[in-house]
Amino acid sequence: MAIKAFAPAKINLTLHVTGQRDDGYHLLDSLVVFADVGDQLEFTPGPNLSLDVTGEHAEGVPADNRNLVWRAAEAVGWTGRIHLNKVLPHGGGIGGGSSDAAAVLRMVAKQGGEVPKNVPLSIGADVPVCMMAMAARMEGIGDRVTPVAMPQFYAVLVNPGVEVPTGAVFDAMKKRRNPPMPVDIPDFEAPDVCAEWLRAQRNDLQDPAVELAPKIGRVLEELSATRDALLARMSGSGSTCFALYPSMNAAHFAAYEIGAAHPEWWCRATQLN
Repeated sequence: MAIKAFAPAKINLTLHVTGQRDDGYHLLDSLVVFADVGDQLEFTPGPNLSLDVTGEHAEGVPADNRNLVWRAAEAVGWTGRIHLNKVLPHGGGIGGGSSDAAAVLRMVAKQGGEVPKNVPLSIGADVPVCMMAMAARMEGIGDRVTPVAMPQFYAVLVNPGVEVPTGAVFDAMKKRRNPPMPVDIPDFEAPDVCAEWLRAQRNDLQDPAVELAPKIGRVLEELSATRDALLARMSGSGSTCFALYPSMNAAHFAAYEIGAAHPEWWCRATQLN
């Protein structure tokens, strides 16, 4: 019998790059939430591992051991057929591959299998926080994940269809040792109060990503100009950007506005948790 799983988009509300270790890994301090839009996976146990990828963004997604889904299954010894419906733009800074891998590991754990503690981080820095799939603070190289309380947010996600390799974005950074977020994250009473606090934080990868792909800057301008937008920022290393809104109606209106003006862009209204 097939087992179904959901892999939500990961949104970095903040992403502070606070240093770099001698082994090259960057140190991060990031406030992460998850959307109600994401990829769909279906697992059918069997003697051999196979993966097929379909969906809106299936093109260019490998269906072998280059895919984090495959690596996650191999890491815990799961075999069978995996069908991945790729809804999220790959390489878009919203953790599509990492969230897919985390969905594999959660499925195995729910079925009574063992997921060694070192496995999520060995697959990717975002996999531990994606395993949690709820609002959290991610620190270090992704190894320290702490749940946080966040207000209900509504958002619009926009990807302009350009890919910016994560390595190139980090290479383009001018400073690698930047201040972290405050030690204590406040208890926010409402989305607008939280958005005001977020405006004082940063995504340290946004400027270098815009330099590499100027279209990201245009997306941010368009999102900022929508009615009732509380904050517009890039997620992760790009190229997906988001804007926050006080209501779902406001998010839907903004998504309609941007979608009509730029039908070639991937644009979704969503709820964040």
